[in-house]
Amino acid sequence: MRVLLAEDPGMVRGSLGLLLGIEPDLEIVAQVGAGEAVVDAALTARPDVALLDDGLVGRGGLDVAAELRTECPDCRVLVLATFGRPGSLRRAMDAGAAGFLVKDSPVEELAEAIRRALRGETVIDPALAAAAAAAAAAAHEDDGEREGAPENAGP
Repeated sequence: MRVLLAEDPGMVRGSLGLLLGIEPDLEIVAQVGAGEAVVDAALTARPDVALLDDGLVGRGGLDVAAELRTECPDCRVLVLATFGRPGSLRRAMDAGAAGFLVKDSPVEELAEAIRRALRGETVIDPALAAAAAAAAAAAHEDDGEREGAPENAGP
C-alpha cells in the first residue's frame, strides 16, 4: 500500500513516516510539508492513500482533500487532526475524505485505518464520532423544541 504523508512539522512527518514504514505492507512514497505540494506529489508518486494534516502550512488538509480527490480519484484521503471537532469532521467528509483521525492514536491504529480505508471503509476516530453524533442529536432536539413551540404564545 503506497502512502503519501502530508504533515507540516518536519520532525513529526519524519517520525510518522519511519513508524509507518515499519509496517510490512505500507510504503511511504512521498512526504510533503505544505498543502500546495500535495497534489503534485500525489500525481507523481501515485499513492493509494494520502494522510493529510488538517493544519498544513498554506492550504490545510481539509482544503486540499477535495482537489486531491478530483485529481487522483483512486487515492483515498485520511485527514489527521490535532484536535477532533465535529465541524472539521463534517468538512472532511464533504470534501470526500475516507476518514478523519485524531493524531493522539497509536501508530498501529493509524496503520489499520489505512488498511480499512483501502478496503472501502469510512474510518472515523471513535471519540470524535461520538461527539459528532451527540452534537447532531442536540441540534435535532433543539429543532424539535422550536417546531413544537406555539408561534404566537401570549395572553
